[in-house]
Amino acid sequence: MAGFDVTTAFSMKDKVVIVTGGGTGIGKVYSQRLAEGGAKVVLADVAVEASNKLAEDITATGGQCISIPTDISDPDAVQKMVDATIKKWGRIDGLVNNASLMSVLERGDWFKIDVKEWDRVMEVNLRGIFVCCRAVYPHMQAQGGGRIVNISSGRFWLGSPNRLHYSTSKAGVIGLTRSLASELGDDNIGVNAITPGFTLSETQLATSSSNYVVGRDLNRCFKRPQTPDDLVGAVWFLLSDASGFMTGQTLNVDGGQAYH
Repeated sequence: MAGFDVTTAFSMKDKVVIVTGGGTGIGKVYSQRLAEGGAKVVLADVAVEASNKLAEDITATGGQCISIPTDISDPDAVQKMVDATIKKWGRIDGLVNNASLMSVLERGDWFKIDVKEWDRVMEVNLRGIFVCCRAVYPHMQAQGGGRIVNISSGRFWLGSPNRLHYSTSKAGVIGLTRSLASELGDDNIGVNAITPGFTLSETQLATSSSNYVVGRDLNRCFKRPQTPDDLVGAVWFLLSDASGFMTGQTLNVDGGQAYH
């Protein structure tokens, strides 16, 4: 058995990585950093204009990136995105299931959530991950392996109120991660998750009042706001060969608010 290769274990060079919701918010930062590290990045996002602009910016600075309009709740759209990725680069090494419905959801009492809104959140945040995993699976299986990183939420550990449908969907992501890891082990496909704490992304800042944001960092060990770049290391590690014998796990990245 070969030993740990310290020169390549964390390398992203030429790895083909799909980032859902990769053109906006936290996903934008994942995409930028992966491209800076040499990955070939696919932006799968419903925000077409922003995603296309990001792909142009990354390409203009020497990165390798394509933008493919994708609604992850639509299996046909996801399949077209995966097919386009294979046509462009011939393989899929990593999938970051980042896209979700959150910022458009009102904060409020659980009993006021409309059933149709509940179903839509599950359709995107949970079923969308299943659809994306299913679409990339044949390619990862055929090439002998791959890495899937599912983005859950620190709400899972804290039991945070006022978006019960979102919290429930993100708890489901951890269950999906564990069971899918069990199913894909024989195919050498690692499936892991991260639970971000409250993160000051562009999207979060645009949809939150100053009263909601102020003081959120005081209840964690590191007394500063969490930024998208604070999450990049965990995602990078789980996509890299350095985590090659790790699957079915959840990494909590919240500056020390919830201990896990």
